Amino acid sequence: MSAPEVERERASTLNDTSPPPKRPGSAPARSIRPVMMRLHFYAGILIAPFILIAAVSGGLYAVAPSLEQLVYREYLHVDSTGPALPVADQVRAAQQVRPDLTVAAVRPAPEPGDTTRVLFSDPGLGESERRAVFVDPATAHPVGEQTVYGSSSALPLRTWISQLHRHLHLGEPGRIYSELAASWMWVVALGGVYLWWDRYRKVRQRNGSEARLLTVDRSTSERARTSSWHGVVGIWIAVGLVFLSATGLTWSKYAGENVSELRTALSWTTPQIDNTLGAPAAAAPGGHAEHGGHGVASGNGADLVAANVTRIDSVLATARENGVDGAVEASIPATSTTAFTVAQTRQPWVFATDSLAVDGASGQVTDVLRFSTWPLAAKLTSWGIQLHMGLQFGLLNQLALAALAVALVTVIVRGYLMWWRRRPTRGSDWAVGRPPLRGALRQVRPALAIGLAAGAAAVGWFVPLLGLSLIAFLLVDVLVGLRARHRRRT
Repeated sequence: MSAPEVERERASTLNDTSPPPKRPGSAPARSIRPVMMRLHFYAGILIAPFILIAAVSGGLYAVAPSLEQLVYREYLHVDSTGPALPVADQVRAAQQVRPDLTVAAVRPAPEPGDTTRVLFSDPGLGESERRAVFVDPATAHPVGEQTVYGSSSALPLRTWISQLHRHLHLGEPGRIYSELAASWMWVVALGGVYLWWDRYRKVRQRNGSEARLLTVDRSTSERARTSSWHGVVGIWIAVGLVFLSATGLTWSKYAGENVSELRTALSWTTPQIDNTLGAPAAAAPGGHAEHGGHGVASGNGADLVAANVTRIDSVLATARENGVDGAVEASIPATSTTAFTVAQTRQPWVFATDSLAVDGASGQVTDVLRFSTWPLAAKLTSWGIQLHMGLQFGLLNQLALAALAVALVTVIVRGYLMWWRRRPTRGSDWAVGRPPLRGALRQVRPALAIGLAAGAAAVGWFVPLLGLSLIAFLLVDVLVGLRARHRRRT
């Protein structure tokens, strides 16, 4: 046999996915591999486009915090030096810029050279959006304003990328794409790990030291080498894919509701600080009473906000005395029955965020919420969200997520390349790769088949889009089988 023939035979052996030949009179092989192969095939062909879009947009979102620092540097940083002026003066300077809006919160400059972010409620903005005026803390000079989004106070670029990743700027209907990707990514990843490990085990039995699990076999060519890259890279990133899938489902619409109900039933929800005060206190002589706490709706609402702006520095000092310091956001109440809330914001390498409520009139701490008292599941959820967003470990976190996204893209592209190279070389010009052999479920032991069906039903109920799409796969598979049977008969 010539050298090229030996190479082709070796490549064929390494990539053989057909069941081993049966011995005469032997019982049929019982293996879960054909089921996993067929599921992996259909999910890879039909769901991979959604995962590919999520990978590309997610990779962009991973580095968005660093891009934000570059694009909006003139808003986030100043060159002036000197001690910071009182936060109340900075808030008043911002109010001069937007006198038409009600100030809602302030994020004092956490480090020298950073700006203070004064946040306003704006009825003209969308859900979870606020107007931010950036102020130089040393001069109380406003340097600009932008719209910010969510608890992370993301600026427009990061918000745009976030919404692209979440729903492709299509609103609620677009969230189906991201939930499909998150629902299937862990299934595809774990199924791929099993298939690659099973292939490694069989090749090792046949060829001994030639089997490779974690390294690419560069001695092969074309489809065999593509398969090696696909399997090795997939097995290296599988844990990361399962993590992204699990954390992504917590934000999803349908599965996310089930996750929330489960967390509530198990008392795993994130605790909330109580910022409710009792009846408004009587005004001191010569002071400004709130006249029964009419709040913002009355003419005294502006007076109350102005009084609370004056109190913001003492509230922040009280928070520091109680260990809530560093990068914080302090709310500015607009009603007399609401306390100030000072909460530490998510920052790189910070694993605990405490908060407290302060009665601005008396300076009394009315409630304290320590991260150490959170349920373990709530802590894990918080850390997982920060990791998913690229915030937990700063630039290192962002680069790791970007590398994971690039690796996932290569796995998907190589998967489609393998599919294309499996197409028939004769017949229709539109032929594509053949799916694995039918009858996979018949090769599984009955008890295991029942267990798989029950498990799929349970997971499909908890993750609805996974269950519905799995039913769609089964219908497609049945229709393909009926079509093939009809063609054989005719």
